Amino acid sequence: MLGFSMIQLTRDHSDKFDKELRQRLVHLYRPLRSTPCFLHRPIENRLKKSKKFPVIIEFEQMYSGLTKAYDHIKADGKCKIVHEFPSTSSCSAVLNATTIEKLMNDDCQIKKIYYDREVTALLDVASPSVHAQQLNSKGITGKGVNIAVVDTGVHPHPDLTQPTNRIIAFKDFINNKVDPYDDNGHGTHCAGDAAGNGFSSNLKYRGSAPEAGIIGVKVLNNMGSGSLSTIVSGIQWCIDHKEEHKIDVISLSLGAAADESDCNDPLVQIADKAWESGMVVCVAAGNSGPDQRTIGTPGISSKVVTVGAMDDQNTINRTDEEIAPFSSRGPACGEESKPDLLAPGVNIVSLRAPGSFLDKTTKSGRVEDNYFSLSGTSMATPICAGVAALVLQVYPELTPDQVKQRLLESAIDRGLPEYVQGAGYLDAQKAVESTDSE
Repeated sequence: MLGFSMIQLTRDHSDKFDKELRQRLVHLYRPLRSTPCFLHRPIENRLKKSKKFPVIIEFEQMYSGLTKAYDHIKADGKCKIVHEFPSTSSCSAVLNATTIEKLMNDDCQIKKIYYDREVTALLDVASPSVHAQQLNSKGITGKGVNIAVVDTGVHPHPDLTQPTNRIIAFKDFINNKVDPYDDNGHGTHCAGDAAGNGFSSNLKYRGSAPEAGIIGVKVLNNMGSGSLSTIVSGIQWCIDHKEEHKIDVISLSLGAAADESDCNDPLVQIADKAWESGMVVCVAAGNSGPDQRTIGTPGISSKVVTVGAMDDQNTINRTDEEIAPFSSRGPACGEESKPDLLAPGVNIVSLRAPGSFLDKTTKSGRVEDNYFSLSGTSMATPICAGVAALVLQVYPELTPDQVKQRLLESAIDRGLPEYVQGAGYLDAQKAVESTDSE
């Protein structure tokens, strides 16, 4: 086995392949275990040309490297470049092993190649418990601030469209549809966690920023899954259209398992670029707790606000709260304080997308006619994104770093280790009204 070319390639360039791609290239040779040796070489050549790998290629220099790589990729009619991501000097592609070998043996200025692995929605009486409604009663509702929900889509629920339509824009990277929809239901719930106005419930079920605008970016399919490249495409779109749609906050209730040997993977890179472009990025910590070192990517980023889940016991009494057992714990990539903070994430009632996958398969989650109950750091994240919108309504001049500082400095210490709670439990009222950060 040691004489096979792809095994040698992964050894020679181990620092330029992520763990998942290294394993898949080596596993290319599994069929040869029970094959006579004299057949190994012709079968290897056939496998190298026939097996396809979805990848993300990061370049040292974007366009000079991409131009050279394109020549190799074009030479094999079965390989192709799918998307370009200028913000992170990378592109997504579908390559066979032969083409990967050519790219690595030629000087294509490749920094690293990642397997384009699966990313999923992080799913396993919130607003009063984070004191958002106290601010809402004072007119601090997120009005004039827009939140991009990068998820499974957004159903045009009355709580987002009545009395005025607050779905500012919609972009679909799965089915390329123009009008807002959500065939899974997760994204709609998240949009309501952030900005539902309670129109259908006489104000009973409201998000933390009930007058904020919503930009729906569909990057996950009807089953709640997608790929690294699709998520990167969605966030790149937010960066490219930030000014056009006035995108102030991005909510990411999705993620993949993190490889702590690489704390700068494609999701971290693009989330950081969004942050640097002036958008507050809130990311779910993950639902792999209670074990330590279970924070998912891009939640491992040191820049973004990584949100864990608190169980508020359906009360506004803060003495009853406890950390949700599923909420992922740190540390992550040397960051003891990951997650950054906690927000409600258990039995959160928000918007229902009728006929969606979750609506049909989890009927027990339905609440009244228009709402749905879900748990997960997925729910905690848009609640935090809504609070960020409240901060930006009052202090529109703040940078993402300054908004994060306010959220962390105002969080309530629950007496838990930093790798469990970060700064503590989210408190919207203190985040907006505190003068400590001014």
